[in-house]
Amino acid sequence: MIQQQLLQRIEQKSAVIGIVGLGYVGLPLMLRFAEVGYKVLGFDIDADKVTALTEGRSYIEHIRAESIRQARDRGFEATTDFSRAGEADTLILCVPTPLNKYREPDLSFVLDTMDSLVPYLREGHLVSLESTTYPGTTDEELLPRIESRGLKVGENAFLVFSPEREDPGNPDFTTRTIPKVCGGYSPACQEVGVALYSAVIDKVVPVSSTRAAEMTKLLENIHRAVNIGLVNEMKIVADRMGIDIHEVIRAAATKPFGFVPYYPGPGLGGHCIPIDPFYLTWKAREYGVNTRFIELAGEVNSSMPDYVVSKVAAALNDRRKAINGSRILVLGIAYKKNVDDMRESPSVMLMEKLRDLGAEIAYSDPHVPVFPKMREHHFDLSSVPVTAETLAGYDCVLLATDHDRFDYALIKAHAQLIVDSRGKYLEPAGHIVKA
Repeated sequence: MIQQQLLQRIEQKSAVIGIVGLGYVGLPLMLRFAEVGYKVLGFDIDADKVTALTEGRSYIEHIRAESIRQARDRGFEATTDFSRAGEADTLILCVPTPLNKYREPDLSFVLDTMDSLVPYLREGHLVSLESTTYPGTTDEELLPRIESRGLKVGENAFLVFSPEREDPGNPDFTTRTIPKVCGGYSPACQEVGVALYSAVIDKVVPVSSTRAAEMTKLLENIHRAVNIGLVNEMKIVADRMGIDIHEVIRAAATKPFGFVPYYPGPGLGGHCIPIDPFYLTWKAREYGVNTRFIELAGEVNSSMPDYVVSKVAAALNDRRKAINGSRILVLGIAYKKNVDDMRESPSVMLMEKLRDLGAEIAYSDPHVPVFPKMREHHFDLSSVPVTAETLAGYDCVLLATDHDRFDYALIKAHAQLIVDSRGKYLEPAGHIVKA
């Protein structure tokens, strides 16, 4: 009976959608639910975010303020008051799952959030975890917390894992058009979860369990991490042999079958690929399995910032200069092109390593006007303009993130030295060094 009532509320769009965590995952999901006619209640511990949303402002570059205002006009509310969780029929958790300093899973955001919600859980609630995690998290950690309220998951409360697949700034895919994997703790949970996401996503992909859904997300990201590790290693080999790896990739990509191009860079960035593989390697140890392939790729990828720094040092040395005392301009500090997302950005690691070696660091990024407050990285800097005069004033310009808004011809014409970690400059030039 309770399941049917919830299914009916979802179908009739009378269900109130609760989304916990209003960042790069939760905010687009909120907009999609509001767009199709649901009332959405958004929860976040950051009072500044809640204030911005209440005032109709966006704090994510690729999400327009107008979209926020339209959602607000449709009834969207943002709050820091978790006691209002009982007003929602569904609670979708979109919170970070980082690594701790030992490179082990840090579930504190998920567990603290769930503990904050537990006192307000009631019959008929659907809890959906979207945060990437190791297989077993949903039924080992969330299930007992829900049932500690006297609820029975699968009968009068429901639990699913449905991993986020957001790609910030990608114009080709939206929350609606990216297929959504969903695994329920039980068949009843699965039915409710699929019904919920089918209301806003064009294609929902059911899998047999929460663990299968958790593993699916890890496989997606490990696939990318391993292939990027391979091409990063190939870059080093090609460089020693005097071969341009980007030319090789472009040629290989003409093969119409059996090859998918991946591109090297200064390291891995973003909220998924540098982190998620280690969730599986950690959990696999419980089963006596050593994930050597995954860990090797992690070693290669995590070494790339040091490789780029070594190329900067060698390029300056060729000009009778040291890193110590040199003025270095880092172009692009977001983790990938054309976004303002700084999570796990290799550019920041490059800035820290160069600063620690004595360089005077500045950066330019049209998407990040002021260096943001970050948990582990601290720079009191603002983006400098890319002009002929400013470029000429630096001993080295390090291209770390290849935003489309940079004037690459201007940079090439006026920079004394360019270290290109993204393969943006195809034609060789005496003052351009590939890294």
